[in-house]
Amino acid sequence: MKKLLLTMVCLMLSMPVWAQDVKIDIKEFMFGPKDMTVAVGTKVTWVNDDEIPHTVAETHKVFRSGALDTNDSFSYVFNTPGEFEYFCALHPQMIGKIVVSQ
Repeated sequence: MKKLLLTMVCLMLSMPVWAQDVKIDIKEFMFGPKDMTVAVGTKVTWVNDDEIPHTVAETHKVFRSGALDTNDSFSYVFNTPGEFEYFCALHPQMIGKIVVSQ
């Protein structure tokens, strides 16, 4: 029993405590929230709530969505720590940043 408990504790400690699924809204030509900090393993989903298409493109081409029409979404799982700046390729003034920590 102690061995099983120890194994479970070790597994729990190796998992990001706050990794989760999070949502970023695209509305009124802005990403909301604009900046976000997440744990390794978190899935981020962008949802276009605007009436016109937008994209989500990471500055160093780590990820890139196609054009997202109204109510379309794009998801990416952040498995590597670091800072990931992104923008809308159709409206480059729209920017955001995801900070991924361990």
